[in-house]
Amino acid sequence: MSSITGISHQATQANHNYLDKLLQPIREYLDSIEINNQKIAHLLCHLIPAQCPFERDVKLFGHLLFHIPAMCKLNPLYDQFIGLRFRALTFLADVCGEDITGYC
Repeated sequence: MSSITGISHQATQANHNYLDKLLQPIREYLDSIEINNQKIAHLLCHLIPAQCPFERDVKLFGHLLFHIPAMCKLNPLYDQFIGLRFRALTFLADVCGEDITGYC
């Protein structure tokens, strides 16, 4: 029985590694984007949420039907998008001198 679990874990790990390799160029691209346009910075701050969207349990008559995990756990590029939003906020605050409290 443990060999089946081991094989299943290995297959899952292999798929995860493949996905990481596939997404690595996109991660590097997103991490390399420099913000130098005020309109783009505002657009990014509007499009990328400040917090990870909440998770919830869907229940019917008190019985759990299914669980929706936090959306950030489903997005493999979540860290890159949050970094991009942070760079946009930093640009607006430091370079443009804007009050960014409305985005927080």
